[in-house]
Amino acid sequence: MADLLNIGLSGLAANKTSLAVTGHNITNVNTPGFSRQETVQATRIPQFSGAGYIGSGTTLVDVRRIYNEFLNTQVRSSTALNSDTQSYLGQINQLDSLLAGSTTGVNPGLQKVFAALQTAAEDPANIPARQLALSEAEGLAKRFNTVYDRLYEQNAFINKQLSAVTDQVNQLATSIAGYNDAIAIAASNGQQPNDLLDAREEAVRKLSTFIGVTVVAQDDSSYNLFVGSGQPLVVGSTAARLEVSPGLSDPLRSEVQFVSGSSRQGITSLITGGEMGGLIRYREDVLDTTLNAVGRLALSVTDQVNRQLGQGLDLNGQFGNGLFRDLNDPAILTQRSLARPDNVGGNPDANLEVFIEDTTALTTSDYDVTFTGVNGEFSVRRVSDGTTFTGDLDSVPPDVFDGFSVRIPLDRTLPVPVPLFSNADYVPDNRFRIMPTRNAGQDIRADMKRPEELAFAAPLKAQTSPANIGAGVISQPTLLTEIDIYDPVAQTNLETSLRNAPPLRIVMGAGGAATQGYDVVDINGNVIDTGVIVPGQNNKITITVPATAGPPPVPVPFDYEVAISGRPQGGDNFSVSFNTNGVSDNRNALKLIDLQNRTTIGINPLAPATTGSSFTDAYGDLVERVGTLTSQARVDGEATGAILKQATDNRDSISAVNLDEEAAKLIQFEQYYQASAQIIQVARSLFDTLINTF
Repeated sequence: MADLLNIGLSGLAANKTSLAVTGHNITNVNTPGFSRQETVQATRIPQFSGAGYIGSGTTLVDVRRIYNEFLNTQVRSSTALNSDTQSYLGQINQLDSLLAGSTTGVNPGLQKVFAALQTAAEDPANIPARQLALSEAEGLAKRFNTVYDRLYEQNAFINKQLSAVTDQVNQLATSIAGYNDAIAIAASNGQQPNDLLDAREEAVRKLSTFIGVTVVAQDDSSYNLFVGSGQPLVVGSTAARLEVSPGLSDPLRSEVQFVSGSSRQGITSLITGGEMGGLIRYREDVLDTTLNAVGRLALSVTDQVNRQLGQGLDLNGQFGNGLFRDLNDPAILTQRSLARPDNVGGNPDANLEVFIEDTTALTTSDYDVTFTGVNGEFSVRRVSDGTTFTGDLDSVPPDVFDGFSVRIPLDRTLPVPVPLFSNADYVPDNRFRIMPTRNAGQDIRADMKRPEELAFAAPLKAQTSPANIGAGVISQPTLLTEIDIYDPVAQTNLETSLRNAPPLRIVMGAGGAATQGYDVVDINGNVIDTGVIVPGQNNKITITVPATAGPPPVPVPFDYEVAISGRPQGGDNFSVSFNTNGVSDNRNALKLIDLQNRTTIGINPLAPATTGSSFTDAYGDLVERVGTLTSQARVDGEATGAILKQATDNRDSISAVNLDEEAAKLIQFEQYYQASAQIIQVARSLFDTLINTF
């Protein structure tokens, strides 16, 4: 009877525990990361009797956690991947809307400017039409400014978000290290602390939403966590930490450092997965390139429009001024360069001036300048592909790399500018980040305010002598020698030459049906050039005006081109002179309009005829690239979301609580409990019968 009583008591104890475990499952059905548990029973050691071994009841050997390491690893990895994609997608969606928007995009502004120029060119003396062109140019500059501001705000947001995410990573890493310690202590008795294991697993899953981690299980049931290329974030009960700080190469871009004890390591480029990985991937692959592409377009528009205006005459008969802010305004030269904070020298603010020399050769990359010698020698590395160049600060003219040059900053407040910094600030191993195009979207500005200053007229005009008797026609001249608006001395000399050069006459000689000669004669009747044309064809003639053509003085020679067509008679002559009072001339305005479709951006010097794009095409390529990346990110977002759901469903099919199943178990264990109680009742009845017998 005692044996029967013990058997019943063992059943009561086992089923009571099973009921408790089932209730624990039911009450934690909504607990994140909870894995259902079940009891594992075994028979007690049987008792030997003459009739054989008789069972002595049951015992609980384990409360088992229903868990699959492979499925949980899938959930972690797919969580990191999905979080990375969603973070990337959230940023690039904003950029796609910004660049392609009709109210924020640059392309609509470009179209409005050239449409206004077309209207003004139809009536070059019309002041309201000119004013409209100025207004649209100001609107275009503001569009560039707006795009830059939004991109800069995205960069600032990424910096702040990296700091916020880093705080979350550090908190979770510390929590996981604490769980490791508690689990190791609790598991020392030979049994697993199921709820602590679930809590740690959920903490690791949350950590995967912020950064991709590699989990390595240890013999003492603890987890070691690694990030980047193997940096140990958590080892046992010890947690390292991540810190966000301004980048050494670019203080405007936050970088992530791995800190363990007293050692630090930059791991920004090594981080993958999670929200942090998505933000860094977006910044490196999209944001930086877009900033530079928009800036390059702004520089090209500024350069090409200002340069073309400088080739013409305004309504006042003066040579044209720039419509936009000077490409190399002294106020922005040093903003294109950032000195590393660990540079040595006498002045921590020592920097470099970056001059834009050729906008057609600019790329969308940043550059690293490293000084290699004590006499100003340096190397330039293109960040995008690692291509290197060498240069020297003392080179005259300055060395040009991909359309820009670097120089020591000058104090231009003095009558004779002098260097702001000494050579001690440009010693070997001192480094600078060069950003020729990054800030140009912010720097572009429409400075011209007076519509009459738009230089729509060409500087030279051709006239046909009224005494001509033939059917020859001369085209209006095209100036072949460009006025260099970036060299004040050369600009003044050529403008003076054009204004002072006396008229030259092209005097036709006698000729046959095949050819006809001509002489180019100066004002004194001296022949300065000769040539032949083919009557009836369009004959292009290049004429050089020598510096001896004056007086008045002609400081430098220049070339222009005219075309003679038809059939002139011998003695017919045509003259070319300065375009005085050319208020109705729109030839330079038409060249301005031609800029819309002219190849001016991204020209490879090694293959100029087959490379490059126009303003519209360059911006269109940018919008198309961002649009393609956005579309791909949306597809990736849907795919990673589906993968995460599948992984979560697979994990839940094994580990999650099923209320129907637990309810059935609850009834089952209740019945088992009642049956065990009935065994005790039988044992009691037998005992009572025995007592009553005696």
